[in-house]
Amino acid sequence: MSHPQAPVIPAVVIVSDIVKRFGRFAALRGVTAEFLPHRLYVILGDNGAGKTTFLRILAGLARPTSGTVSIFGASTPRAAGREIGYMAHPSLLYDEMSGMENLRYFARLYGIEDDERCARVIGRVGLDPSLTRPIGQYSQGMRQRMSLARALLHDPKILLLDEPFSNVDVRSAVEMVRLLAAVRGAGTTVFAVTHQPSLLQASADEFVWMEGGRIVARTSELPASSDGPALKEQP
Repeated sequence: MSHPQAPVIPAVVIVSDIVKRFGRFAALRGVTAEFLPHRLYVILGDNGAGKTTFLRILAGLARPTSGTVSIFGASTPRAAGREIGYMAHPSLLYDEMSGMENLRYFARLYGIEDDERCARVIGRVGLDPSLTRPIGQYSQGMRQRMSLARALLHDPKILLLDEPFSNVDVRSAVEMVRLLAAVRGAGTTVFAVTHQPSLLQASADEFVWMEGGRIVARTSELPASSDGPALKEQP
């Protein structure tokens, strides 16, 4: 008796033989991979492994020297731009403006004229939308959470995070982890570059290891030592 086959879930991000050169230096060296929807991917590797460059290419902020990137079937990340939220290592916020003023500005870039939506997103990351203090006076943890609010403002289907827990206190990190798990649970595909993978150990679907500009392993669990995977390498 034949059994029905499980439905095939199409990948939402497909990269094929991506190379990125800066002069003679190759930051990415032929990266080929597919990523499924509704997953939280943690991207790991030493400094210089190519993690940030890979994220910037997915965000459409850098173009590969060669190779192709498809997001939701679009031939370039820029074509899928509204579906992508990007939280860079720098906050990309305006220090002289309040949190609400910052989000109101970025909302208009997306054609969003809705202060209630801005306030709701600020509250979602655990901050007070009525706070009039300029961003320049925020703690690092508050700045990181506001940067996350900016990335979530337009309800992206792909969320790209570069070191979201950098220099944040434990409480802020825990709150951000809970929010990312909820975002993934609501259907967004999340990519997080971090040197603190243990924070996402309970909520990550897959750990993607990069080394020398290549993806060398993909695992469903974090090894006991986070120095690197003693794992089968990817072709």
